[in-house]
Amino acid sequence: MRMGGTMLIGGNNNLGISFTTENAAVARKALMLIKRLFELKTEVVVTRGRRLKKANSYLIRVVPSLATAGLFTTLGIMPGVAASSQYTGLLRRACCRRAYLRGAFLGGGSVNKPEGEYHLELVTGNQEFAKILIRLLKSFKLPVKITDRKQEYVVYLKDGEAITSFLRIIGATNALFTFENVRVVKDMRNQVNRLVNCETANLQKTVNAAVRQVERIKHIAGTIGLSGLPETLREAAEIRLAYPEATLNELVFLMDGKVGKSGINHRLRKLEQIAQNLEDSRHE
Repeated sequence: MRMGGTMLIGGNNNLGISFTTENAAVARKALMLIKRLFELKTEVVVTRGRRLKKANSYLIRVVPSLATAGLFTTLGIMPGVAASSQYTGLLRRACCRRAYLRGAFLGGGSVNKPEGEYHLELVTGNQEFAKILIRLLKSFKLPVKITDRKQEYVVYLKDGEAITSFLRIIGATNALFTFENVRVVKDMRNQVNRLVNCETANLQKTVNAAVRQVERIKHIAGTIGLSGLPETLREAAEIRLAYPEATLNELVFLMDGKVGKSGINHRLRKLEQIAQNLEDSRHE
C-alpha cells in the first residue's frame, strides 16, 4: 500500500485507500487480501492507457469508512505520524521483514531481464520510506543503493548475486529459477565469447608473427643467402619458408621433436634480428 496506494479522506473524515497497479496478478492479490482479512467495501476500475504499450491500469478503491481504521492499524500506517516511527513492532521479526519487502516489490518494484545488465529496483515518491527500504535490505546484507528520478526515489540492486538473494528472500521461487536459468546461459555465453575472442586474438598473433618471419627470412635469402647461416638457423629458416602457416607446435612436430617450442622460437627470433641488422646496415 505504501508503494502503490493513496490515502483517501471521505465524509466525516473517514479514511479510505486508492491502490493502483498495472499488474493484474498484483491487483487480484491486493483485492483478495483486503476482502478476506478486513471485509471492507471495495470498488475496482480498469482503464487502458493511451500511450506507448497501452497497458491496463487496475485501480482498487477502499471506500472511506470507520472500518478502514483497522486496515491502517494492521499495516502500521498512521496518518500524520512519520513513517520511520511506525514500523518498530511491525518489522521486528525477519519473517515480517521478508513479507514487507515482498509487498514493496509487488507494489512498486521491477527486475529487468538478465540478458543485459542486472537491475532490480523499488520506486517510491517518499524519501523517508525509501530510507526504510534501504535499512530493510541492508538487514539482509544486500548491497543496496539509492538514486532519484523525476521526483521519485529509486532503491536498487545492480549485482546478479544480490538480485538472486533478494528474490530468494521474498519467496519469489519461480522468478528466481527463471532469473537464474537466464543468468547461467548468459554467463556461459559470455565465457564462450571470451574464449573465442582469446583464440581469435592468438590466431591473429600467430599469423602476424609467421608473415613477419617469412618476410625477414626472404630478406636474408636475398642479401647474404641462407647458405651462409649456421646450420641450426638455416634449418629453421627453410622449414618456416616451407610451412609459412604452421604454428610453433606444428614446426616442432615437423622437425621430429629435435628441438622444442622455445628453441624454435629462439631461432626464428635470431633470424629476425639478423634481417633487422642487415636492414640497418643498408641504411648506414
